[in-house]
Amino acid sequence: MDAPISHYFIFTGHNSYLTGNQLSSDCSEVPIIDALKKGVRVIELDIWPNSNKDDVDVLHGRTLTAPVELIKCLKAIRAHAFDVSDFPVVVTLEDHLTPELQSKVAEMVTQIFGEILFTPPVGESLKEFPSPNSLKRRIIISTKPPKEYKEGKDEEVVQKGKALGDEEAWGREIPSFIDRKKSDVKDGLDGNDDDDDDDDDDDEDKSKKNAPPQYKHLIAIHAGKPKGGITECLKVDPDKVRRLSLSEEQLEKAAEKYAKQIVRFTQQNLLRIYPKGTRVTSSNYNPLVGWSHGAQMVAFNMQGYGRSLWLMQGMFRANGGCGYIKKPDILLKGGSDNDIFDPKATLPVKTTLRVTVYMGEGWYFDFRHTHFDQYSPPDFYTRVNFLTQMS
Repeated sequence: MDAPISHYFIFTGHNSYLTGNQLSSDCSEVPIIDALKKGVRVIELDIWPNSNKDDVDVLHGRTLTAPVELIKCLKAIRAHAFDVSDFPVVVTLEDHLTPELQSKVAEMVTQIFGEILFTPPVGESLKEFPSPNSLKRRIIISTKPPKEYKEGKDEEVVQKGKALGDEEAWGREIPSFIDRKKSDVKDGLDGNDDDDDDDDDDDEDKSKKNAPPQYKHLIAIHAGKPKGGITECLKVDPDKVRRLSLSEEQLEKAAEKYAKQIVRFTQQNLLRIYPKGTRVTSSNYNPLVGWSHGAQMVAFNMQGYGRSLWLMQGMFRANGGCGYIKKPDILLKGGSDNDIFDPKATLPVKTTLRVTVYMGEGWYFDFRHTHFDQYSPPDFYTRVNFLTQMS
């Protein structure tokens, strides 16, 4: 656990404050506590001015979700961050605040987190991320450097996404990574996914004009999506590391043409993948696409249910359930383009692994023994997915 945190997959939540769906459920600190107790290491908070414009709420903006006070969420994180793991917790902020309220957030964060808050030296950008070991029992703030606030944006209420059909009680089958539908690729980040704290990132110097300095100094991991399309987003700066966010759809489109560039980017920088905007029921997606391209933060709706979430939970039982799993060496190998791992390449089979399942537990918690057949319990099948390196 002594490599930079960019060398690890990190157990990551999406809209961590929601108790249910993405449009009308309540916001609360309780789902945050539940996630931390399950080992989640990245908590996402969307911060907005309250109705009186004099305090800060957490809610899914431009929806009908009922807000919760930011201070309750911060206190919950402080109290439960290290209940099950001593390794660092990253708090990603989707910031929609005025400079005055940003100052208030800076005061809250400083007072509540105190000495466990990790901040880089004033005026310096990280050239390499610290290791999980060096950040034990520390909390890290990640967001884009603040820029000028646009009045009125937080007052708009928009019906977001399309209604989804009823899924099976346990969720849809996870699509095969190999057989997933291929999309046309554009040299840009098109799409309507507005659940992204990195969009429209201007030049960093310009973005700092109206920002309170104490707030900017709390941001240890800078997020940002440079203008100019995906090729600009994936450029590696040898003097500065950062975090980039892409929706699941943006990742799949980019991966068709820029798979190696994505892998190279994630060797030094952090890549966060989040659910597309139409997942209004808080469903999830296939995490293997992100992991196979080196994405450290594959953000999931932890309040959901289904196969994708089970796969995520099973993945992070590894390494003692600490929330950090070392990426395979094949994703970290640098050098020329020919040396970078290509996730789309067909590789020879080196090892065949046979798995024997002797018992299946838990199904009867959700179904009666005669639910499927009046005279006998059901016959189940097992599907095993691996993301590993065979040597």
